[in-house]
Amino acid sequence: MPDNQERFKKLLRENGLKVTSQRLMILEALIKRPDKHLTAEEIYELVKVENPDIGLATIYRTIQLLSELNLIDKLNLGDGQVRYEIGQLDKDHNIHHHHHLICLNCDKILTFEDDLLDQLEDTIEETMGFRVVDHEVKLFGYCSECAEEEKSKEN
Repeated sequence: MPDNQERFKKLLRENGLKVTSQRLMILEALIKRPDKHLTAEEIYELVKVENPDIGLATIYRTIQLLSELNLIDKLNLGDGQVRYEIGQLDKDHNIHHHHHLICLNCDKILTFEDDLLDQLEDTIEETMGFRVVDHEVKLFGYCSECAEEEKSKEN
């Protein structure tokens, strides 16, 4: 967390914003759950444990700010809820893309860490002159448990 927290403090200051305990708590709630995809309400419930006076409106404003600063990712995973997760940093402190695998049966969300689209992005830039700066991939299907369950029903 220290690297992300220092980066967060620096970005806030560079953008003329104050470093507040509420902002740090929200960032920490997301950093402590890197594989979770939390709604604003879930973030609120986590932060409220340490800071009972915090309001949901503060959570929403801070989430918007964090998203604009590219510190967190805003996700729509097809369940009608907007979810958030901490941006994944690689060893050079660049945002690392990961993709989401969404089970249509149990709604489990898995992350897939491989950047298989890098070559495609390079090809697009070479052939079309279009430089891709971001992408989001969601794959819908069945997790191993649900696929196994279906397979056992067939036998």
